[in-house]
Amino acid sequence: MYHKLSNELIKRIEDDRSKGIASEYAAKDEDIIRRNPDHDIPSLWRPAYLRDIEKILHNPYYNRYSDKTQVFSFVKNDDVSRRALHVQLVSRTARNIGRVLGLNLDLIEAAALGHDIGHTPFGHAGERFLSELYREHTGRLFNHNVHSVRVLDKLIRRNMSLQVLDGVLSHNGELELKEYRPASLPIYEGDGSLDSKRAYSAQCFDKLDERVEACITDPTANKKQIPCTLEGCVVRVSDIIAYLGKDRQDAIRLGVLESDKVFSGSENIGTSNPEIINNMIVNIIENSYGKPYLKMDDEYFEAFSAAKKENYSLIYNNEGLEELYATRIKPMFSMMYERLVSEFSEIKKVADTIEDISPSLLSDDEKTHAMGSVNERLLVSVKDAIGDSEALIHHIGFLVKENYYNANFSLREYLSEPADAMTVDYIASMTDDYFIDYFERLFPESGLQVPYRSYFG
Repeated sequence: MYHKLSNELIKRIEDDRSKGIASEYAAKDEDIIRRNPDHDIPSLWRPAYLRDIEKILHNPYYNRYSDKTQVFSFVKNDDVSRRALHVQLVSRTARNIGRVLGLNLDLIEAAALGHDIGHTPFGHAGERFLSELYREHTGRLFNHNVHSVRVLDKLIRRNMSLQVLDGVLSHNGELELKEYRPASLPIYEGDGSLDSKRAYSAQCFDKLDERVEACITDPTANKKQIPCTLEGCVVRVSDIIAYLGKDRQDAIRLGVLESDKVFSGSENIGTSNPEIINNMIVNIIENSYGKPYLKMDDEYFEAFSAAKKENYSLIYNNEGLEELYATRIKPMFSMMYERLVSEFSEIKKVADTIEDISPSLLSDDEKTHAMGSVNERLLVSVKDAIGDSEALIHHIGFLVKENYYNANFSLREYLSEPADAMTVDYIASMTDDYFIDYFERLFPESGLQVPYRSYFG
């Protein structure tokens, strides 16, 4: 059953559009906040948040979505969702809601496309294993939404806006709510000068950094994150809408379920993917148009929550898949983690013995991008000392190359971080296939092999 907006609301929306009435709750482009407000000045052809969309699309880690598990690993089947499709479906669902509510669609698209960019290989099982190892070694936690902020803000430095990073941090699609109200940003009290904008930006980013650190050290903090924009709230609820029915489609396609008739729910949100997307969008718009929050009816929220619980019991906690994760992937994570901590510790030790070249000694060509050249010289010196290493070349060398033109990325600063942090960065960046190939390269005699289900099996 497909529900429709009420005639009264349709008429109201059409009247508002004919009169040019816009939502007063939409994020304004002119209010965008960046760490460096001197750069990324909006233009007519490249507005504020459109720049962030492009920064994410051209982020090298974005490519890796295409070989990261959404729900089902170890399957050679191009019709089963990977994380690349998931972020597009979140973006499409969120923009459908945001368009009718009159919100900032560029901000919505940027947050949606970037929200999982820090996700591990092997979906939430990989996330769980990496967090367990990180906590065991350091007492710190790994969460993919928090790491997505690190990828966009620290590892690949592109001066991303605070509003997009906040939407990414707060998406936490594992926690559904009946009502989503955005939190408040600090009030800007400057005089409009660049100095006052810099001070305000620093204040806002200090708050963001505190929230990120809290999520890494406090097990309760991650679920308390609230987006600071209504657009971020739309992305958050759309994350669940986008995967709820789509995961059911994939489960049926793979024979994990016979049909969607095993699910309850149906007169409110439906049981199939198209029903769930349509009916949830309609109910949210019906209850949220012209308001400073998102809301759904009680019966819709109850059906929405029940549907997610049924997905867990019938799909996500599938015994066969969980057994494979536990007996193969978990020990592989552990062995690789220990090896990489050792490798990064050695890299750090060697780097500490190497002096940075003075920028004054760089060639004229190198001086054009002094920090990139200094980083590259240090990388080459470390490589000369320890030889080839995937950790050095595929991770640290990769970061140096991708940040070559960015004066704000310092390899020396990165190498001052703990070896565990670098290990987490590297493993989280891996695709499923890269992880398996790399493990086999590191431990050819381990006997831990992963059986893939072929196209014809």
